[in-house]
Amino acid sequence: MTGTPARTLLLWCPDWPVLAAEIVDGVPATGPVAVLHANRVVACSERARAEGVRRGLRKREAQGRCPQLTVVDYDPGRDARAFEPVVAAVEELVAGVEVVRPGACAVAARGPSRYLGGEEAAAERIIEHVAQSCLVESQVGIADGVFAAGLAARSGRVVPPGGTPEFLAGLPVEALGRSALADLLRRLGVRSLGDFAALPAGDVLARFGFDGALAHRLAAGRDHRPLAVRQPPADLTVTAEQDEPIDRVDVAAFVARALAEQLHERLAGHGLACTRLGIEAVTEHGQELHRVWRHDGLLTAAAIADRVRWQLDGWLSGSSGRTGARPARPTAGIIRLRLIPDGVIAQAGLQAGLWGETGEERERAHRALSRVQGILGPEAVVTAVLGGGRSPADQVRLVPWGDERLPTRPGPAPLPGEPIARPGPALLPGEPIARPGPTPLPGAPIARPGPALLSDEPIARPGRAPLSGESIASGGGRAVSAGRPADHSAGGVPPWPGRLPAPAPAVVLPSPLAATVHDAAGEAVVISARLAVSAPPARLVVGTGRPAEIVGWVGPWPVDERWWAPAEARRRARFQVCLADGTALLLAVEAGQWLVEAIYD
Repeated sequence: MTGTPARTLLLWCPDWPVLAAEIVDGVPATGPVAVLHANRVVACSERARAEGVRRGLRKREAQGRCPQLTVVDYDPGRDARAFEPVVAAVEELVAGVEVVRPGACAVAARGPSRYLGGEEAAAERIIEHVAQSCLVESQVGIADGVFAAGLAARSGRVVPPGGTPEFLAGLPVEALGRSALADLLRRLGVRSLGDFAALPAGDVLARFGFDGALAHRLAAGRDHRPLAVRQPPADLTVTAEQDEPIDRVDVAAFVARALAEQLHERLAGHGLACTRLGIEAVTEHGQELHRVWRHDGLLTAAAIADRVRWQLDGWLSGSSGRTGARPARPTAGIIRLRLIPDGVIAQAGLQAGLWGETGEERERAHRALSRVQGILGPEAVVTAVLGGGRSPADQVRLVPWGDERLPTRPGPAPLPGEPIARPGPALLPGEPIARPGPTPLPGAPIARPGPALLSDEPIARPGRAPLSGESIASGGGRAVSAGRPADHSAGGVPPWPGRLPAPAPAVVLPSPLAATVHDAAGEAVVISARLAVSAPPARLVVGTGRPAEIVGWVGPWPVDERWWAPAEARRRARFQVCLADGTALLLAVEAGQWLVEAIYD
């Protein structure tokens, strides 16, 4: 703990939670407004105070005093976000700012008082700059220490050096901000900070504990710690202005090389390395171009230069690619080029692999794909990302090469204690799933029409016996409600009941193929609303192809998704079939139409 506190300048914005609600949520602070936390007022506007609203009142009492009161919930995140521009405005004039709390920030007064012409002149300059930049009214207090400067800011005072103990002595003990301690001190006859500071420090520690000893130091004008100033982020962006517009790739490559080396040197000076690079270009006609490159590793100067050159080549070359795969050529040459290190880490923060750095073959492949992407556009090179879903098409998302590989849907997670309903066993190459006919496999009866099911009766799955520990109810009917919001687990990840188990199909068709399924008598096989199969499937015809004999099948497994939203509802039943030539297919019946969705290897 320091014995002599440093001269501190503290900027305070009155009623900041109310102002933050106006800045973020648009609540007019000129009206009667109160911010509530735990059903008590923590801040209120000037007009609300004129109506008798005070801090600490309950909501009903505050509304009784001011019926027109606008109530806003307390949100510390909102207060901090709204206060950030104020702190940035202060940092434009002075360095080493500490955010005491949202609405108050402190800085050592020695520096600003020297180059702004004294403490009072510095206070006026900072207040004026904040008002012009952020349209926020503020007050400044200067004293010895943060605590005393905060109390001085309430009245906009500048306490002379050495006069802080005298300034604090006349203030009530409520100024400590500890209501329980202040109430106890008043009952003991201690009513001012001067009376409290006059007590022996050892007796205060023994009677009130460590928090009371800290309050005793503050009352005596001695801060318990120095300023904890924040370091503003370094500006790592590099920019190149061109007198003549760049419309040739070779000239752009030369500029990119010099700019990449400049960026790499600036990052190395701060002990940083780049993992994600933003490239911005502005043309002579004012057109702005932007692209972010990501890299699994550290971008060296040569790697940065390559990516900038590839991107400029993609923008300027105008080489023909697939329609819509790349943006149109700029209408004018580039006059400004900027490199932004969008993702940086400590230079020693990336651990090498088990056998050293990334191999040369992987780096060569990455450079080749990035080169193709720079020429044809970001959407020309994509990779697959697995996620959640019930069908193979739903579980795969294609993302551009280098972008974040995040699934569109969260992956499966079972409910606590609930087994996951699996649509069926994994198919082995050439293995029939179930043999239709008069002698089915033990435990694998063929589906046949039966009585209508009750609304809450589980649907029995034909084609095989349930797996050990598996629920008989399928994941698609209304009784199970597959896909409804209640299916989410405690962590917010849906369990995806009724999804296909591993292994996944080898080929997922981009567009399902129309097909027809016939029984042994040549009649079309249909599925009723109660999932009753009219007859065992015997032959399959895909499109206009030749009929293929079905030697094994299993199903149906219903999927009734988003039935509560008629515009998005989808109901279908899926089958797995095995043909005479050993091919295994995934079929679906939707709106009475048979479809081939995927092919197993």
